[in-house]
Amino acid sequence: MTTLTRTARASFAGLLMTGALALAQTAPTPTPQTPTPAAPAGAPAAPRGNRPPLTEPDAAEIAKLDLFPAWTAGAGDGNYFIAPEYAPAPELTPKEGVPKGRVETFTLNAADSKFYPDTGLRGATPTRTVTVYIPSQYVPGTAAPLIVSCDAYGARNNQLPTILDNMIAERRLPPIVAVMIANGGGDGMGSERGLEYDTVSGKYAEFVEAEVLPKVEQSFGVKLTKDPDARMTLGGSSGGSASFNMAWFHPEWYRRVLIYSGTFVNQHPDADYPRGAWEYHDHVIAQSPVKPIRIWMHVSQNDNGATAGSAGLHNWVIANIRFADALKAKGYHYQFVFAKGAGHTDSKVISQTYPQALEYVWQGYRAK
Repeated sequence: MTTLTRTARASFAGLLMTGALALAQTAPTPTPQTPTPAAPAGAPAAPRGNRPPLTEPDAAEIAKLDLFPAWTAGAGDGNYFIAPEYAPAPELTPKEGVPKGRVETFTLNAADSKFYPDTGLRGATPTRTVTVYIPSQYVPGTAAPLIVSCDAYGARNNQLPTILDNMIAERRLPPIVAVMIANGGGDGMGSERGLEYDTVSGKYAEFVEAEVLPKVEQSFGVKLTKDPDARMTLGGSSGGSASFNMAWFHPEWYRRVLIYSGTFVNQHPDADYPRGAWEYHDHVIAQSPVKPIRIWMHVSQNDNGATAGSAGLHNWVIANIRFADALKAKGYHYQFVFAKGAGHTDSKVISQTYPQALEYVWQGYRAK
């Protein structure tokens, strides 16, 4: 493959990784993925490790992002862009007179888990915190719609509870219970979080179904719906790919997915998926029957691996472009939003897009 010309390489000099963490994560907060060191002015950012640089075809693939239309309220399926200046959506601010849901927490012990017992993997923690939001409109005994959040996205600073308070009160969302689950610790290959989130399988969904949701119901007197159309998964980075795993392998449980900077790269190869989650957009989605899943997804201009060649299987921008292309080719209901001038799971982007993304994902929901 031909590497970039000097002119083309210079055009990508600004693609530096910010490694920004989402405001939505909570303790134990996973270690952010290491950003690429800044390059001298006028020089292209070096890819991490021995990963190959962008090639001319890679550059052309990324360049098509500039053709996307702007993302606007009420936009339908398809590809869009957003750009600075980013500002928090008004739904993130508590509003006077809006009923407040209750927020509870409990702790899971790794030693008690049949799915993820003490593994000794890097960063593994003996406990994890689960944060639960229950809307004030919940009627005891009724089956509540559900959001399951990886990395406890939305728990920090009551971000997701505040959004849900406001949007439920405005009848833009149903009265949803949100279960925000911390990861098992560490980050990246060889870590507990990597095992849980980057493994391409249904195991994490099975863990949630067997060991988390029953405890939520028992501890807080709520009933969670079994209707898959009323269940959503949420996450960013590896938590985003985990969110998709949950719906892909168990569409009988989850059919709505919201993802920031999804790690659809070769992060956890195994015998079944030798290139990890890269396999999804390479051939798995294309060669599988269409599943009843509705997806909102995002990637940023300066996301992880933005200057690395696709041959290294670790460019988040190219991976998400191809993932969206695969969804489009199969006729999925999806939105793909490209954030200019932003980084990996960028908190500014999340704060601006969260409510509208939720509204898109829950479009078409009807209580049964």
